[in-house]
Amino acid sequence: MTQSSEKSAFAGERIAKVLARAGVCSRRDAEKMIADGRISVDGRRLDTPAFNVTPQQKVAVDGKPLGDPDPPRLWRYHKAAGLVTTTRDPEGRPTVFQKLPPNLPRLNTIGRLDINTEGLLLMTNDGELKRFLELPSTGWLRRYRVRAFGSADAGRLESLKNGIEIDGVRYRSIEVDLERKQGGNVWMTVALREGKNREIKRVLEHLDMKVNRLIRLSFGPFQLGNLEAGQVEEVPRRVLRQQLGREWHKLVGDEGAGASANPTDPHASASTGVSEKAGKPQRRNAHNRGVQNHGTERRETQNRGNKKPERPSGPNARRRR
Repeated sequence: MTQSSEKSAFAGERIAKVLARAGVCSRRDAEKMIADGRISVDGRRLDTPAFNVTPQQKVAVDGKPLGDPDPPRLWRYHKAAGLVTTTRDPEGRPTVFQKLPPNLPRLNTIGRLDINTEGLLLMTNDGELKRFLELPSTGWLRRYRVRAFGSADAGRLESLKNGIEIDGVRYRSIEVDLERKQGGNVWMTVALREGKNREIKRVLEHLDMKVNRLIRLSFGPFQLGNLEAGQVEEVPRRVLRQQLGREWHKLVGDEGAGASANPTDPHASASTGVSEKAGKPQRRNAHNRGVQNHGTERRETQNRGNKKPERPSGPNARRRR
């Protein structure tokens, strides 16, 4: 017996959102699970995702009761090259999920890194947190170290700040800092906020440069830091709450997450790895804990042109001031 698709409850939350919050699946995957008859409410199978549920109703997945959602949690993971970020790969290639410790809850990646890209991959147990961090409107800066073969034209790279259109696809502002040449290759730091599929590789190929190594250093305030390849580390709850600010209140209904938790607060505690001085994140704490104040990162990026180029020898090398 199926639940009538004509019934629409305006109280409560959409079933797809409830499943995502519980870490069962993404909202998109929830629609497929419902179509496959795997979701029931109060003992009756759903046949439509256009259905709201209240806390009093009993939701089951494959006949098993849906537990209360855990609080939103976030992990930093150092992805090695050669891994895909999908749960299952039809070609049988190894996935990041196969490399995670077995004691972790069910996790979803925040965005994706392609198979040859290394570096920081954020993972969460919460579907709503995943959705928020992936939204283009969130606008968090992503930084990469890039090694590319070819001759770097400083003028053309500088023009990327104004955005560029390639084959009908418009890419927004990209900031590039040249670091050093190494044989026929050049190392550079690339910062962007949009992150379209294969964006860096496509843009640099358009400029006659072929990317042969790509390492994500940071995603918003969260940094790769000292994480070794394959290592995973949870972001402390207090840091996550501080960085999300008012969005934390929306996720968990925590009355304490008010204006004092504003992620742009220049007086944020240094114990969380966030600078007490606006525009000058404490590099040691941020590097070790993998967090910097994302409220100051835009100014830091704008002022980068006045600094000497960084010359780390590898993705985890400490940066010179």
